[in-house]
Amino acid sequence: MAKGLEGPLVVLNLGGVANVTYINDDEILAFDTGPASALLDDWVLSKTGMAYDSNGHISRRGTVDQSALSHLLSHSYFDRPPPKSLDRDDFSSHPVRHLSLEDGAATLAAFTVQSIQKSLEHMQVKPRRWLVTGGGRHNSYFMEQISKAVGTSVEPVEAVGWRGDELEAEAFAFLAVRSLLGLPLSVPGTTGVKTPMCGGVRYPCAAA
Repeated sequence: MAKGLEGPLVVLNLGGVANVTYINDDEILAFDTGPASALLDDWVLSKTGMAYDSNGHISRRGTVDQSALSHLLSHSYFDRPPPKSLDRDDFSSHPVRHLSLEDGAATLAAFTVQSIQKSLEHMQVKPRRWLVTGGGRHNSYFMEQISKAVGTSVEPVEAVGWRGDELEAEAFAFLAVRSLLGLPLSVPGTTGVKTPMCGGVRYPCAAA
């Protein structure tokens, strides 16, 4: 899908966890950068009963607590080289527990943004373009702050005709077809395997 697009290119997925796929000609690197919306959603839910910070309105009103942010960024995960992955619950909002709703939200949003910024350390050539998928692309505050952090504009994947709400499902369907055809699903830059590898197990529907 990225063929024909100017590179180097990053596709950033903002779900509960944030992950990047860096594409530079034949070079592919993919890894989780840190939390995306998970900590912020949980924080807002615990304080207001709302499921998420709609369009970043709460985060935008707050002030980042630099001490809490430094504590969050000191997590050992950020010292590990990619490819790497994490779980939604690998990080905690405990460092912001003493803050107001708005300041806690602003600090957790900044944590997401700065962990994405840190991903640039692993990209040999600075990306020319960032395309964003996942629910977080609807958060204008996230998009504005990420753009400032990475030093270039960021766009929803719809800008190139992709469907952001279906992209992950489409990707897994694509992997399923590749598995049926015996084609590689995993490459060194995405999972750390030594050579491209196929995989997957097919479970056909049982007859009624």
